[in-house]
Amino acid sequence: MSHILAIDQGTTSSRAILFDAKMRIAGSAQEEFAQYYPASGWVEHDPSDLWSTVAGTCRAVIEKTGVDAVDIAAIGITNQRETVVVWDRITGQPIHNAIVWQDRRTSDTCHSLKADGHEEIVTARTGLLLDPYFSATKLKWILDHVDGARDRAKNGELLFGTVDSFLIWKLTGGASHVTDATNACRTMLYDIHKGRWSTTIAALLDIPMEMLPEVRDCAADFGMTRPDLFGREIPILGVAGDQQAATVGQACFAPGMLKSTYGTGCFALLNTGSTPVRSTNRMLTTIAYQLDGVPTYALEGSIFIAGAVVQWLRDGLKIIREAKETQALAEAADAGQGVIMVPAFTGLGAPYWNAECRGAVYGLTRNSGPAEFARAALESVGYQTRDLLTAMQADWSDSGDATQDIGGNATLKFDRNPTLRVDGGMSASDWTMQFLSDIIGAPVDRPQVLETTALGVAWLAGMRAGIYPDQAEFAADWALERRFEPAMDSTTREAKVARWSRAVQATLSV
Repeated sequence: MSHILAIDQGTTSSRAILFDAKMRIAGSAQEEFAQYYPASGWVEHDPSDLWSTVAGTCRAVIEKTGVDAVDIAAIGITNQRETVVVWDRITGQPIHNAIVWQDRRTSDTCHSLKADGHEEIVTARTGLLLDPYFSATKLKWILDHVDGARDRAKNGELLFGTVDSFLIWKLTGGASHVTDATNACRTMLYDIHKGRWSTTIAALLDIPMEMLPEVRDCAADFGMTRPDLFGREIPILGVAGDQQAATVGQACFAPGMLKSTYGTGCFALLNTGSTPVRSTNRMLTTIAYQLDGVPTYALEGSIFIAGAVVQWLRDGLKIIREAKETQALAEAADAGQGVIMVPAFTGLGAPYWNAECRGAVYGLTRNSGPAEFARAALESVGYQTRDLLTAMQADWSDSGDATQDIGGNATLKFDRNPTLRVDGGMSASDWTMQFLSDIIGAPVDRPQVLETTALGVAWLAGMRAGIYPDQAEFAADWALERRFEPAMDSTTREAKVARWSRAVQATLSV
């Protein structure tokens, strides 16, 4: 039993990756699925697509590699966070499409809750802001709009879960209704200080506690798969939301370490150790991972649109056929035009948290074309990342290096220009990573293993199964593939950032 099967269920596709005994990738399989947009700002998935693509890719990678199911010691699951599924406890049938984390349909609900003065208690207990991004108001919407749903939930007939919970329920044949702390903390229903569901917030939103899953550590026993799925029962021993799994995969175990993942969105996490740090700059306080019942906390900044802007170039504007074409276009673009793209297709995330604004492009000329659009799209990811890091820095200190008491004699040091560890699909673009380093004015480190999300959850499962090393040895094995050093002069950087800031303010004011 020398392999770990990692399930990586993302926003646009599902993947299954087999890791061998030395945590090397033995094989992978991937399958995209449909996105549904019933109205402006609404995003849905068919839960049956999530399940079928997960089951299909798992079987495909086992067949492709020739690894027998008896050689798989455990399964780890990482998933798109905040996406909501509600299903029948008996039949397993969802009562509505999954409402995706990008969905903004509950903006009015969030505004009403803020107007009534409820954001303070939500933030104090969950570390989150009152925003449609999180699961709770999505769940409330389903209970409000599907006939009889709330009564059925109160009677114990319906179950709620983020995608990990739904997959575990399907994999175990309904034997396990569970989640882990990193997914629970993103629902806006979980008290990150007490480590339990908040009855106060659930009551505020009229969400029956009966439908919530049991919360466990990231490395724990989540149940056994049905024997008919893979030919034998396989234990599920690791679960983490995608961004926390990437934090683990990047070995960001020490307070002060920072990573940013570039997938559909972009998510930067700063490890703050054993103390949850309350942000004054609209960052999120969240759980980075939880082991042996002890949570490690983080500050997180979330960008809604990163890789998705490249998908828009491909599927919306149809100016590219493959994502990799953007690099050549960006290199060929006329840099003197200064085109700025603010990709607020579903609003802007941190540090703005504006659900109503929409995307805009500024600085167009008669000579602006596909190359300039591609360059502006890639640059938008760097600008948004800078906004996140600036807000995190402000949370620690307004000047220079700073230390933060994290209990006892320990201190957390957050440098003005910290090294940023990156991963995700867009991190493979040298041009994008160089611009990122230039615009944040700090080194950017890309690891040898870019599949850090899957690696993180594979390590959690493999460590629990006893075939992978402990935390210290795993961190020591982290390997650098390339470091990008800032090469842009400060005058150019400041001018570019000023143009970006004006474009963002104009977008927010529309």
